[in-house]
Amino acid sequence: MASQQINTVNVQMAVQQAAALQAQVQQQQQQQQQQHQQQQQQQQQQQQQQQQQQQLQQLSQQQDFDPVHRFKMLIPLLKDSLQVNVMSIASLNFAHNSAIDNGLRTTEKGNEAVAQRFDKSLEEFYALCDQLELCLRLAHECLSQSIDSTKHSPNLVPTATKPDTVQTESLSYSQYLSMIKSQISCAKDIHNALLECSKKIAGKGQGACN
Repeated sequence: MASQQINTVNVQMAVQQAAALQAQVQQQQQQQQQQHQQQQQQQQQQQQQQQQQQQLQQLSQQQDFDPVHRFKMLIPLLKDSLQVNVMSIASLNFAHNSAIDNGLRTTEKGNEAVAQRFDKSLEEFYALCDQLELCLRLAHECLSQSIDSTKHSPNLVPTATKPDTVQTESLSYSQYLSMIKSQISCAKDIHNALLECSKKIAGKGQGACN
């Protein structure tokens, strides 16, 4: 009887251990599944962030090609650079220098730091001004090219981005290329004719002098 009781106790302990092992295995599997799901979610989030960054970069690149849009984006930056950086640091410089002149303060290293900050802010302001000037020049060149193209090529050339808006009087790309080649050859002929005329005039002038 005692041996049977011991056997039953051992069997019960074995069953309990097996159940505990199964529970541990199930917990580990659930943890692994949760970790796998978390990794998948993180990967999806990273992919979405990368896609958003790529879209933003593409939009910024497309916008940077337009000088007018770039000019509009730079104007607020220029105002902030002038008001927040240049003017505020200049006022601090004036106040600090006036305090030194009145004997309220002594010359310290802080004055040099403020002066360096003013130089840096002024340099940033001039850099933005240079970018604005480049945008205006580029916009003016684009406008002049557009005027010249409408003057010398009144027929439109269809673009790949807007195929539905093609007009009946528009030129094909091959016709446009042939027209450009003819214009280039005409310009070369005019250039050569002017060179010949200048050479003849120069030769007649030398003959008259002799």
